[in-house]
Amino acid sequence: MTELHVDGPLQPGDRAPNIVLDAITRQGKIALDDFRGHSPILVGLFRGLHCPFCRRHIAAQAQLDVALREKGIESLTVVNTPIERARLYFRYHPLPNLLAASDPERISHRAFGLPNLEFTESETEWPRKMGMNAVMSMRMALPGELPEPMDPIAAADVLNAKDGYEMTEADQRMAATGTGQLFGQFLLDREGIVRWSFTEVPEGGRRMFGAPTSQELMSAASQVAG
Repeated sequence: MTELHVDGPLQPGDRAPNIVLDAITRQGKIALDDFRGHSPILVGLFRGLHCPFCRRHIAAQAQLDVALREKGIESLTVVNTPIERARLYFRYHPLPNLLAASDPERISHRAFGLPNLEFTESETEWPRKMGMNAVMSMRMALPGELPEPMDPIAAADVLNAKDGYEMTEADQRMAATGTGQLFGQFLLDREGIVRWSFTEVPEGGRRMFGAPTSQELMSAASQVAG
């Protein structure tokens, strides 16, 4: 389960591995096999809560929870954040009906084939390495949240300040090893087969920090539910 999917992220038609993680928003464990044979599930594998872009992606996925449930589809959010830190965060920033799990070792990310980028000074070998010169040339445009298009590091500082998010020692540990972790969302049918996915991996890095629109995701959900 801990091995990287050798051909990159799981694709439609691939069988998802079982992962067993500590639940954040309830007690006990959560296993993907709990859903197999019962219901489709949308699995969001995000960076830790230290990432302001992923915090927004998590909230966006949570906002679709009711619409997904109406189609008989469950939703699971996985974060690269230690369990106690994650529970504290969601206690003060509750998202109704959120089912979330903690994966500080990023076991699930590797099992689904999501790379963890190594940041270098100038060498880019996507999706294994990315030069900081390429990172700093990127521009994040979030109207209403950023005053102007900004590089990702400056944008993260602005968003963290806006959110009042203070990095803890646990966050710092996760950021030290997982800042380059690429994220993905995978829609599995009731048999655990991937039917749709969105990851940051394709297009040579142009998808970094992006996310599917709610329309794209719900369109895929309708096909799986149908």
